[in-house]
Amino acid sequence: MAPDLSTLPLAFQFTSPGPILVKLGPLTIRWYGFLIACAVLIGVTLSQFLAKRRNVNPDLISDLSIWLVIAAIPAARLYYVLFQWSEYAQHPERIIAIWQGGIAIHGAIIGGVVAALMFAKIKQVSFWQLADLVAPSLILGQAIGRWGNFFNSEAFGSPTNLPWKLYIPLQHRPPELTNFEYFHPTFLYESLWDLMVFALLITLFFRSLSGKPALKIGTLSLVYLAAYSLGRLWIEGFRTDSLMLGPLRIAQVVSLVGIVFGLTGLAWLYIVKRPLPDVASTR
Repeated sequence: MAPDLSTLPLAFQFTSPGPILVKLGPLTIRWYGFLIACAVLIGVTLSQFLAKRRNVNPDLISDLSIWLVIAAIPAARLYYVLFQWSEYAQHPERIIAIWQGGIAIHGAIIGGVVAALMFAKIKQVSFWQLADLVAPSLILGQAIGRWGNFFNSEAFGSPTNLPWKLYIPLQHRPPELTNFEYFHPTFLYESLWDLMVFALLITLFFRSLSGKPALKIGTLSLVYLAAYSLGRLWIEGFRTDSLMLGPLRIAQVVSLVGIVFGLTGLAWLYIVKRPLPDVASTR
């Protein structure tokens, strides 16, 4: 018989303190922007460290990071706005209000991949090598960035009375759920999942340095794609604010594609035993 979790101590309830970190006169620093900035800084530093361990020039990562930020953040916002166009068409001034939340990680990934492909082609370096060095930083950044949803009281799940329930203020609840106060903290579920994927990638990276196992170029990025997508697939099912295309949750559709692509790529590397096609060979 399954235990009744609702009877456990309520020590893990979450309540957001609000979206603003600090306000100094006309200057307002929001948690969302602060966390994104932290994620970028930590991610670049980590990828440079990993690059050194793989004998790749860390300055290459510094240059790439500029391309990724310029491409990924606008793409993440554009992706979100397009699937919420009925709302933003009525309030076009809110399209650029990224500090209020409303970015999609899948949009960021698509924008980042396009930028990285262009960068690799111009610099004549391996795209998959770059992707392997960025993947651990990306998933760690996602784990950090998800807490922006907590401070904005957004991207939460369905109503629940579990001990780790999340209190959502009335003004942020969907109209059909205004009578409920507590919801699944899906930001927490995804953040913890991302941390587990990060631990897996870092473990594989450092074990590969000793050749146990010897990883082929592209392995880490494909493992990232499949593992993250697997977690997002089930976590998205809790969400009350999923981006929709008819009856389909867009994030789940994209996650299924990610799982298939990631596993197919790994099979290509280790079962078919062929290298991944690349835009340029490593110089």
